[in-house]
This record gives sequence, C-alpha cells and structure tokens, in this order.
Amino acid sequence: MKPARILGLILVAAGILALVYKGFSYTEDTHQAKLGPLELSVKEKERVSIPAWAGIVAIVAGAGLILVPGKR
Repeated sequence: MKPARILGLILVAAGILALVYKGFSYTEDTHQAKLGPLELSVKEKERVSIPAWAGIVAIVAGAGLILVPGKR
C-alpha cells in the first residue's frame, strides 16, 4: 500500500472520530502541597473541543488521497 493511501486512511479515521467524539479530555495536576505526612493535590480536568469543520476537512482530504490515483 502506498504511503499516500495510508495517510488518507488515517485522515478519514481521524475525521470520523472528531465528528463522533467532538473532542477529548485530559487531567492535569496543577497544585501540590506536602504538609508532613499529609499530601494534598488538585487535579483539573481539561477538555479540548474539535470543530465539526475540521473533521469534515480531514475526511474529504483523506478520501482525496485514497481515491486519486498516484504515479506508478
């Protein structure tokens, strides 16, 4: 399989995931304090939103890479 088609498949899959999940979240440790045997920490949950147009562009670009014949 050619590298352009592999990249196209990856873009299509990423675009579909972006449209389905609309983003992703992660947890970040922001503050930590140690007071003798006690340990306190604060974790903040962050969310990154992916716009729908970015998913659509990824799908169209990936389909273009899959469908357009390359040089042989």
